[in-house]
Amino acid sequence: MIVLFHLTDRITGYEPGRSIRARKVTSRSEPYWRETPDGPVMPAPLILETLCQAGAWLVMLDTDVRRRAALLSVSDARFLGTVRPGDVLDVIAGVESVSEERAVMSGVVEVAGRTVLEATDVMCALIDSAELDDPATTRRQLAALREAGR
Repeated sequence: MIVLFHLTDRITGYEPGRSIRARKVTSRSEPYWRETPDGPVMPAPLILETLCQAGAWLVMLDTDVRRRAALLSVSDARFLGTVRPGDVLDVIAGVESVSEERAVMSGVVEVAGRTVLEATDVMCALIDSAELDDPATTRRQLAALREAGR
């Protein structure tokens, strides 16, 4: 069984060709929490995935949903804090460089003004978005994310 994690609840800001701001509100009912002696925490790779998903939405906005980002590599990711159920993740992703085939992004994830992740040189392949999902469905999702951010 494939489990898809939708880690962007809303797009709160967008500068074409430059950056995106997004938000994810966590809930204890989500299936990904890792139990620790101090209570449940979001696994670090999913914090990074939250940043990558925001970056993918940036690419889709910039290309009118024709292209989508697929992660190739991450040069540096520093996990600086934990995420717990009920936390609100604020994501800022920016484009460092872009070509027809790939994009390089960097960004941060914050919780209540506290940085929990810094990532640099996140390289993504840019692929035809229709290869991954129906473009009409993707456009509806994007419209809902943008409307939620208003």
